[in-house]
Amino acid sequence: MQNRIRSDPYRTTLVCIDSAQEGLLTGRVYHPYLPSGAEFKNLMQFLLIMEDLLDKLQFPQSFTAHRSFRMQPEPAPPLPSENEPHTGKIATFSVRVIFRQNASWQGSVTWLEKEKEENFRSVLELVLLMHSATSPEDTHNQAQTSA
Repeated sequence: MQNRIRSDPYRTTLVCIDSAQEGLLTGRVYHPYLPSGAEFKNLMQFLLIMEDLLDKLQFPQSFTAHRSFRMQPEPAPPLPSENEPHTGKIATFSVRVIFRQNASWQGSVTWLEKEKEENFRSVLELVLLMHSATSPEDTHNQAQTSA
């Protein structure tokens, strides 16, 4: 499964989670257009980095973006990817955004350490999937039983 995920590096973003204290995810994002990676300290930074990256790639195009027939500037060619694999201290995810519709993202996320893949229909669902993988099982189960 990992070969399939890593075989298309331009459509896949690697998300390395280094800390998940009290649900606050921090880590790094890697993509060929971000050769040295981008660090995030909270969920908002992660979402803004991803949205900016998708806008620069112009793929997938945002459903709500203004479109025209004018020539769009081509993104700069990516730098060669590093041979060193990146992994998070807590978890590593491969995120593939296929659509950006209804002001959200749709695609698939793979938890690389467990080789589990799930589809997501919104950014919220993506975040909840990542949270479920990085939160301790007993805390997650307590939250479900108290609801």
